[in-house]
Amino acid sequence: MSRLIYVLNGPNLNLLGKRQPKIYGHETLADVEAACRAAADRLGFEIAFHQSNAEFQIIDWIHAARETASGMVINPAAFTHTSVAILDALHTCEFPIFEVHISNVHKREAFRHHSYVSTVATGVIAGFGAQGYVLALERLGRLLAE
Repeated sequence: MSRLIYVLNGPNLNLLGKRQPKIYGHETLADVEAACRAAADRLGFEIAFHQSNAEFQIIDWIHAARETASGMVINPAAFTHTSVAILDALHTCEFPIFEVHISNVHKREAFRHHSYVSTVATGVIAGFGAQGYVLALERLGRLLAE
């Protein structure tokens, strides 16, 4: 079994730490990546960590992951609520997928309450800040060990 986990991040997450820190906190995407890499090392995984503001790029990474990875953590950001294309790409994956959101999307605007990705996700973590990524990786590690 592959020990590779994809961690994918959608639009505007490159601005973490600068954009709306009252909602998203002060941690940067580099901080999130470092925490994910540390968790992966502890769990015995490799990480392919990516961020893009372009929907097609995220879809291309999902296609690559389906051939090489054992699981995925994805924060689709705004694409969560709009992208049937990302949902369709995720449907091609035969491994656990965890959807992560830094903020509690259910406490925000009504349009954020709907997620296309949740319909295919093994689990959803929202509102735990950047720690949600580590929680998702830990759960993924446990599922893959079973």
